[in-house]
Amino acid sequence: MVMELRQLRYFVTVAEEASFTRAAAKLHVAQPGISSQIQRLERELGQPLLERSARSVRLTQVGEAVLPHARAALAAEEGARSAVGELTGLLRGRVALGAIPSCAVFDLPGLLAGFHDRHRAVEITLSESRSDVLFAGLRSGELDVAVAAYSGTEPPPGIEARVLADEPLVAAVATTDPLAAFDAVALADLRDRAFITLPPGPGIRSALDEGCAAAGFRPRIAFEASDPAMLAELARRGLGVALLPESAIGERPGELHGLELTRPRLRGCVSLVWRSGGPGGPAARAFLRYAVDTLTPGE
Repeated sequence: MVMELRQLRYFVTVAEEASFTRAAAKLHVAQPGISSQIQRLERELGQPLLERSARSVRLTQVGEAVLPHARAALAAEEGARSAVGELTGLLRGRVALGAIPSCAVFDLPGLLAGFHDRHRAVEITLSESRSDVLFAGLRSGELDVAVAAYSGTEPPPGIEARVLADEPLVAAVATTDPLAAFDAVALADLRDRAFITLPPGPGIRSALDEGCAAAGFRPRIAFEASDPAMLAELARRGLGVALLPESAIGERPGELHGLELTRPRLRGCVSLVWRSGGPGGPAARAFLRYAVDTLTPGE
């Protein structure tokens, strides 16, 4: 069996894009060439890897089993090339970075630009998603490093982290809300209020769900939004109680009133995260070292 890395790269790209047309555009290769090479790969393996239809392309059961091995083979090739590049003083490779939407904990564009200035031969990609999706991407190898949120003091299993921000979560209400006359409120006293929060997942939403469970009730979610700025604006308009990091109140002086949450107290944590053992490629490891040194100087 002669299996070419080109065939594996075509297969992985089609699987990720769920389309031969989008894969061809991404790889800058003619679509018939991609189709032909994947068919050759399927003949060599003796099993179809993709289910083709007029509208979409899906992995077969065999394709799902082959995909992680194909990614590993491509990562090994990249690692070999990058190792040679490191020895010659010219770091090459790719870094796949993920981040939660509207991450205002630090200057992410500045971090990327600083690394690019030092390693111009490295290709960096950035994608935004929920923290649970980012954690899954790290475990599968689709992502090398991410900026994600989680509740509690420990990251999820299989994930290592460097904390960037850890602060109290507060109940944010409009300045005209009756609660604005108080500085603190027990979470149980909010059982009859409408909550404004993030969609289900780690981080703020998980902290809210766990806190309400400990207080003996299930929160009534009126609005969900992935952008904390949207949560703040909905609360400012008097549409409910938003759960936000304490620092978010200071960004809207005179527009929102933040109440300290008691019994239980809730905290939000945003961290630089990567899969246990570290990223696989030299370029990704170099980016992680740079990010840690830049974001947590002196540690």
